[in-house]
Amino acid sequence: MTDGLTITRTFPVTPESVFAAWTMPEVFSVWFGTDAVDVPLDTLSMDVRPGGAWSAVMHLPDGHQIHWEGSFVEVDPPNRLVLTMTDAPGTDPGAPLTVDLLAVEGGTEMIFTQMNSGFTDEQYAQLAEGYRGFFDTMERVLTAEG
Repeated sequence: MTDGLTITRTFPVTPESVFAAWTMPEVFSVWFGTDAVDVPLDTLSMDVRPGGAWSAVMHLPDGHQIHWEGSFVEVDPPNRLVLTMTDAPGTDPGAPLTVDLLAVEGGTEMIFTQMNSGFTDEQYAQLAEGYRGFFDTMERVLTAEG
């Protein structure tokens, strides 16, 4: 069984821009969920500070909705963000997600980690595919803003 998931991605923008994509509602609402779904800005709430809560409603093409919630565990702009995330509001979100940002030549290396959440190898593979789609959309948003 896999202990978790790590995705490393380099974006051609500054760490400040990538950090903002995770913490500014007007940017997060565009990339979270990919181009295939809608996260209306008026459904997104972010209190970006340790202990602060966040929530969002994802509108799927089939008409269903996914209600997300979590909290910020660590906020160290523009280097690190640790947050919890669940699509089952009111339940234990499990292990937090960690986003580490490093300035590298040509941009920012993002190391995204989700560990010890009790998923099967198959579920981690599905999560990895989903997150990569999110991050593809994030890159388009970030590079469009220049």
